[in-house]
Amino acid sequence: MAVKNISIHEFVDSDKPHIIIDVRSPSEFAHAHVPGAINIPLFSDEERKVVGTAYKQQSRQAAIKAGLDFYGPKMKKIVEEVENAIGQYNNSDNKTKASIYLHCWRGGMRSAAIAWLLDLYGFNVCTLSGGYKTYRNWVLKTLSQPFPIKILGGFTGSGKTDLLAYMNSKGEAVLNLEDIAKHKGSAFGALGNQEQPSQEMFENGIANALQQITKSGISKSIWVEDESQRIGKVNIPLAIFENMRQSPLYFLDIPFEERLKNIILSYGNHSEDELVSCVSRISNRLGGQETKLAINFLFQDNVQESFRILLRYYDKWYNKGLQKRKTVPENIYRISCETITEKNYEKLAI
Repeated sequence: MAVKNISIHEFVDSDKPHIIIDVRSPSEFAHAHVPGAINIPLFSDEERKVVGTAYKQQSRQAAIKAGLDFYGPKMKKIVEEVENAIGQYNNSDNKTKASIYLHCWRGGMRSAAIAWLLDLYGFNVCTLSGGYKTYRNWVLKTLSQPFPIKILGGFTGSGKTDLLAYMNSKGEAVLNLEDIAKHKGSAFGALGNQEQPSQEMFENGIANALQQITKSGISKSIWVEDESQRIGKVNIPLAIFENMRQSPLYFLDIPFEERLKNIILSYGNHSEDELVSCVSRISNRLGGQETKLAINFLFQDNVQESFRILLRYYDKWYNKGLQKRKTVPENIYRISCETITEKNYEKLAI
């Protein structure tokens, strides 16, 4: 069966069973890749450098010969790795045998070489026209589009993330930016999370999530948690952030003490060293006296009073941000809630 070259729309819209194989080098893949892709590199980082140098300093033919020296001994291993990936996919309750969607950086020699090998072996292989570069262009175009967004807001500790997860289980379209960013958005946001993705990978994750929502056929608005533009070390793409700032905001107005209890449940079990480190990160904005008090309370094992100081700080900054946003007052809906519960979903008048 001949290798098929597919467009970016066939690649991202496909409902056919498939696995995505990225044949770029490990460092290229680690920096950013198509969400869900498997890295089976044609060349290691060092080998890629050798081939690239031969291409620049000698000729295309010299580069190909250098590449063949590396490629030849790997052929069997590459086939076996793909065979294993296909096997895992087909054993995951998938009735139909998966195709292989293959790409390198620009859809050039790397993907062509492995596509030839896998096709020869008998796999059903498709290559992405233009490679990962085309995919990135699609990501940037997707992120620039206007989406119908509704913002779930509220002071820190209002249970917004958990409520959004519940809403998603009820069939609402939800874009979970904190999950994609691997960070909860505050100075304590990295606690309990994995290492954050690169900015490029963060953007890929957002575009992929929006694509999945679009494919699901949900025509309602997309719910997004109210965020600052920066989430840990990554930034919400400008077009998405501006869209969020102009979208209707549903503000969960939950009593301070209820939110304090929730914050203690969420973060109070972390070590003293971790919590002190988090407080220290915001010392410039929190102020010397308040920072000292908050840390001293932690040393006294009094998490409640330490978090009380921090929660007041976050409330103050959230209020300032609320006043600066472009959303007109008529577009902000305050929802009075006695406590943090899934039942707050019923008050959103969706």
